[in-house]
Amino acid sequence: MILKNLHTKNESVQTQFLFEPSESKVISMQIARGETLKEHISKIPALLVCVSGNAVFSDENGKEINLSTGVYVMIEINVKHKIIAKEESNFLLIK
Repeated sequence: MILKNLHTKNESVQTQFLFEPSESKVISMQIARGETLKEHISKIPALLVCVSGNAVFSDENGKEINLSTGVYVMIEINVKHKIIAKEESNFLLIK
């Protein structure tokens, strides 16, 4: 999903509800080019937003999303997933 696509009205300021976490944490994460955030499971739902770079998110259900600037993915609970950075990539993880 691309953040820009959420805002379709012709208004100077727009908001769109994205996510309501059960615990409030916002984590900045960086993955170096060619490196992998190893496969793991989240115990609470999370929102991963790519701030810069290029990476691939994949999970055990076959979901594969190319992450570039402004692209985000909802991370499901109890689903194994990993991220492979094609180039140095920066993310915000909200959970």
